[in-house]
Amino acid sequence: MKFKLPFNKNQPHSFEEAPKEKESLVRIAPTTDHFIQSIRNATNNAADLIIKAIPPNVTLIYIDNLVDDQTLNNDIIANLLNNPQETLEAIEVTLSIPEIVTSNLLQETVESMVNGSVVIHIDGCSQVLIGNIATRESRSLSAPENESQVIGTQVGFNESLTTNISLIRRYIVSPDLCNEKLKIGTRTNTSVSLLYMNGIANEQMVNTMRQRITNLYIDELLDSAVLAEMIDDNSLSVFPQMLLTERPDRFCDAILDGKMGVLVDGSSMAIICPQAFTEFFQSQEDQNLRWQIATFLRLLRLTAFFLSVYLTPFYVAALTFHYEVIPQAFLVPLSESRALVPFPPIFEALLLEFIIELLREAGARLPTKIGQTIGIVGGIVIGTAAVQAGITSNILLIIIALSALASFTSPSYMMGNVIRLIRFPIIILAGFWGFYGIMLAFCFILIHLLRQSSLGAPYMSPFYPPRLKEMRDSIIRMPIPYTAKRPALTRPKDKNKFEPEPIKPQKG
Repeated sequence: MKFKLPFNKNQPHSFEEAPKEKESLVRIAPTTDHFIQSIRNATNNAADLIIKAIPPNVTLIYIDNLVDDQTLNNDIIANLLNNPQETLEAIEVTLSIPEIVTSNLLQETVESMVNGSVVIHIDGCSQVLIGNIATRESRSLSAPENESQVIGTQVGFNESLTTNISLIRRYIVSPDLCNEKLKIGTRTNTSVSLLYMNGIANEQMVNTMRQRITNLYIDELLDSAVLAEMIDDNSLSVFPQMLLTERPDRFCDAILDGKMGVLVDGSSMAIICPQAFTEFFQSQEDQNLRWQIATFLRLLRLTAFFLSVYLTPFYVAALTFHYEVIPQAFLVPLSESRALVPFPPIFEALLLEFIIELLREAGARLPTKIGQTIGIVGGIVIGTAAVQAGITSNILLIIIALSALASFTSPSYMMGNVIRLIRFPIIILAGFWGFYGIMLAFCFILIHLLRQSSLGAPYMSPFYPPRLKEMRDSIIRMPIPYTAKRPALTRPKDKNKFEPEPIKPQKG
């Protein structure tokens, strides 16, 4: 992994960590007054810290809006008022809370309160009861916004980690589904879940993924996209090496293929790895369509990728250096279209590409209804005015619009952004060196892709290293009986998904 952090979570790095280690060993104060004061000091006298005294000598402490009020009032406060107890053991028996533990450490108690637990303290006791009654506000389940499809499930992840895991458990009803919970961020203490299938996932890849996550020593983690950039193989590359998805069905399909998935609390996007380059152009809907239609759509997306990246540079190179490649019948309308344009082709192309990106970014940041209006009206008005003013030609306007439209065909938003970015340097190279510049850019991108890896697996699999059997289900979506093997990219323990049935059953 080329991304390195200067800290190791498991080792001390400076004199500042010694006080933290001592703070983690501070014991619970037996007296109620001292205990309340220590909690106030640890939480910096938070305004939402609630302290309730229940006779004769019980104290409840929790943080408002983080606990379930109904459970607190009905299952805890009501029981303590109706059945007064003098020991923590007796209170623990009377409370009907699934998750309740005993602790004698102050830091552990405060961390539990921040995560939505209620603390029960008895005067004169050096231990407390910690009951987990956390509640998190989250939006209801809805259809995925960035990965919509016609055929298939219409539900996506939301920002609740528990809800997302329950969705996955509904798809994969198996005890072999492993869920490892980790904590990242010294300030945020963000919960992260690493999921994989025991008996299918490669242990070495699982260990590598776990090590990369646990070795992170950072203050905050607020989204899965940030985590993906930190733990991928080459964070300096513009190409994503891990897939971000908001579809639980795609997530589960990858898990069953031997891949690993990561969920971050507070993020609606899940991480899937390892990932090959061609898989960024595959949609989960491909599995629900007939194989002929799915193959056509995959080929269409890859063709759109090359058109979006190389169509405008080809135009610039042809008009600047290589008029001989333009058909003779096309020279007259092309020359008439550019007769009033005072700029060279490279400046004309870069100007239009910049305008298209401005319209696209403005449409994405504005509210939905206004954004659609800005995109449509702005494109028509600016395009028509630019042609009439002689700033650009009709033909280049069509080419730029076709390239922009082709960049939207990628099912992955991250890969779509890559297509938008790499067009600009290729256009510049084409304007200076013509087709030689385009070939130089192509070779550079190809070499860069061949050098990349995703969790140690080759990024250009199955084409490099070449695996002929794997190629039949990469660009082409083969019929289901031919997809009985799991992809070799993940090096799975169990290579077979099912026993392939004969294509043509024997007639009895």
